[in-house]
Amino acid sequence: MKRIAIITLALAAVSGAFAQKGVEDGSRYGHGQDSIDAVRNIVVYTDYVKLENYKEAYERGWKNVFRDAPFASMNTYTNGVKILRWMYKNEQDAEKKAQFSKELMEVYEQRLKYLDKLNALQASLNNKPTPEHEVMTAYAHDFIAYNPKPSLATAYDLLRKSVTMAKGKAPYYVLDDLMKISLQRYNSNKTSDEYREALMQDYIDCSTYIDEFIASQTNEKILEQSAKAKENIDGYFIKSGVADCETLQSIYGSKIEEHKDDVEYLNKVVRLMSLFDCKSSDAYFTAAEYAHQLSPSVQTARSLGALYLQQRGDAQKSISYYEQAADLEEDKSEKSDIYMTMAQIWLSEKNYDKCRACVNKSIANNPNNGNSYILLASLYAIKCEWNDNPTLNSCAYFAVLDKLEQAKRVDPAVTEKANSMIAQYKKLCPKPEDLFMFNLKVGQSLEIKGWINETTTIR
Repeated sequence: MKRIAIITLALAAVSGAFAQKGVEDGSRYGHGQDSIDAVRNIVVYTDYVKLENYKEAYERGWKNVFRDAPFASMNTYTNGVKILRWMYKNEQDAEKKAQFSKELMEVYEQRLKYLDKLNALQASLNNKPTPEHEVMTAYAHDFIAYNPKPSLATAYDLLRKSVTMAKGKAPYYVLDDLMKISLQRYNSNKTSDEYREALMQDYIDCSTYIDEFIASQTNEKILEQSAKAKENIDGYFIKSGVADCETLQSIYGSKIEEHKDDVEYLNKVVRLMSLFDCKSSDAYFTAAEYAHQLSPSVQTARSLGALYLQQRGDAQKSISYYEQAADLEEDKSEKSDIYMTMAQIWLSEKNYDKCRACVNKSIANNPNNGNSYILLASLYAIKCEWNDNPTLNSCAYFAVLDKLEQAKRVDPAVTEKANSMIAQYKKLCPKPEDLFMFNLKVGQSLEIKGWINETTTIR
């Protein structure tokens, strides 16, 4: 009480004759007698908060400060949340409980309304400002947790807004809340395409943001709770039953064309259909192609290359995307692997010339890619006929062995595979006595003409 008296006297000495509340003139405490009352109320209720006597804090000062001096301190709002949560939890009368819930929501609403001015005050006091998304996520969560009859529509709107603002900084419990409420909203009207699409988008966002949130945490308890929330998020979506390939195709198939210039929308479709292994759907292909056209990357080109080969069996289309991937790729090792993928496709198409060209490009980008030499050895074995004489034709296998030995030298990782093939092809090589009649001896060089067109050594 002595402290209050001192503050009161000090304010009385400097205040003018008029009185005006802070809410009326935009000042921190107001002026005249109103400023004296505001500071007195702050001191009184704050002392009760420190003692965790929230009932007295509510009744003896806080309500007046919240109403009359909204710009006095950020603590008005943080303490207000503590006070009203306690009042709500400890109230048995339903009518009073609903009133405390209403007042708690008003704390969040007023704080958001004046957040810029409150943050400016924080900065002037060398305190850290509060991001809007933090207030919004707490508001959305408390709307459900401290509300006897929360409106489903309002709850969804608050949660959706808070998650959109916070993204990967959204706490695990708000992401859990959003999926739970979104599922309830969908179950309330399963014929609504709007609710169905929203549920799927909510799942995409929540499953992404929960991973980002978890990656930013070190507290074991929070990590444990976040892992449970992640399970819940997946569980809500699986329980909804909205995402089979036929449903996704019916929802997005007719809409992709009108959104063909919206890369965010297209990526949403691609990601959602990927989650449920709907990569053979027309909607997935169309969305993926438009997304690649708008924002081409090595990743999208390689994905489309794989898709057209695996899902459509279209080797030409697949190759065209892999060529784009190779052109976009800057890492030579990765570029080498892309050319090897193209070589394998051409091999399956029995286009040996193009296969060899891709193998050579693979080697040019990474001379230590042992698999490139192994594939080249396999090509030589296929195209071994270069002479009318069968014995001389079998000399082509010496060139095959050359490539397999080279594969081992440049890339020890392929040694086992190369040795297995060497053992196989040695059996097909001619014996020294078979070559005697051609005046050919072990250690002598021999030019293998025809498609191979290389010089080898007789073994």
